[in-house]
Amino acid sequence: MAIAALRRIPLPFSLLSKSVARTCSSAAPSASAKVADRIVKLFAIDLDGKKREVVGLSGQTLVRALMNSGLIEPASHRLEEIDACSAECEVHIAQEWLEKLPPPSYDEKYVLTRASRNRILNKHARLGCQVVLAPELQGMVVAIPEPKPWDIP
Repeated sequence: MAIAALRRIPLPFSLLSKSVARTCSSAAPSASAKVADRIVKLFAIDLDGKKREVVGLSGQTLVRALMNSGLIEPASHRLEEIDACSAECEVHIAQEWLEKLPPPSYDEKYVLTRASRNRILNKHARLGCQVVLAPELQGMVVAIPEPKPWDIP
């Protein structure tokens, strides 16, 4: 009975709104801090030779970040799987950043070699769909190679 009586006691609206505001404001920074912690900024050299900043999220593929920034045509790589790769997915990564990436798989090497006119693997070439962004890759420099002559419509 005492508990039922406490439920009927009206709380001043100002106290209620302050406690709700405090709860909401304390939750908001932690949610945005989590997203901010996942941001990975890198640089891409486009086809005109201009250096552009690209923003991606940790756990996202490099090709997705390049698509979101408009450097790679989304229609060129729809599935983000190695089976769907074309020469459009190829990127060239600066030497100092190659060492921070896991080595390419056999399938990735095969696709890159197949896309090469001379069937020679370029040591800087990687498939953007196979490079997963991580905080250690902050500041990485990649170059978007020119389209292969056989891929131009």
